[in-house]
Amino acid sequence: MTIDYAKARETMVEQQVRPWDVLDARVLDALVMVPRDAFVPSAHRALAYADAALPLGHGESMMKPVVEGRVLQALDVQAGEDVLEIGTGSGFLTACLGRLAREVHSIELHAEFADAARARLDTMGLGGNVRIEAADAFSWDTDRRYDAICVTGAVEAIPPRFLQWLRPGGRLFVVRGVAPAMEAVLVRNDVNGPGIESLFETDLNYLAGAAPVAKFDF
Repeated sequence: MTIDYAKARETMVEQQVRPWDVLDARVLDALVMVPRDAFVPSAHRALAYADAALPLGHGESMMKPVVEGRVLQALDVQAGEDVLEIGTGSGFLTACLGRLAREVHSIELHAEFADAARARLDTMGLGGNVRIEAADAFSWDTDRRYDAICVTGAVEAIPPRFLQWLRPGGRLFVVRGVAPAMEAVLVRNDVNGPGIESLFETDLNYLAGAAPVAKFDF
């Protein structure tokens, strides 16, 4: 059976993403225009537009489409803004951010993921304003500051180093907590210090190095 991916993409937006209160026209346009099936591993391509997280390898997965939509809407990236993405993964969210932002800098722990995502974006002509770098977010550093930061893996607690990369007035999306009771939050770098807005509950794989330390009872 041949799948009409363009139709499946429209159905995903109208029946999954929009009903979850993702109403930002620019976000919906990005989700319609970027072919999610091109970023899904071939073994799972038939599920590219299903309401499910899809495995990528190395214990990582693509977020559900509804979560991706909520992430993009919460960050509210504008055309003149610079974005840092922590965790490139498949490169799908990277591509969506690239449609919304002036420039996207994405870092990815696994070099093969970074290479594959870069190749996908370049093949589709979506990589012109995107730079993908293989790096560990917990040892990498930069003097640059960003308008928005998108963290695609969960953390037990928000690392202060991530907040240091925000410009004044910038915002950071991250999922924090201990599974299965995790909380997606938006952190704003306000004048009086970080302001945290609770967005929704979800469950996400941890960033490498950000999982809770196992506790032993004796």
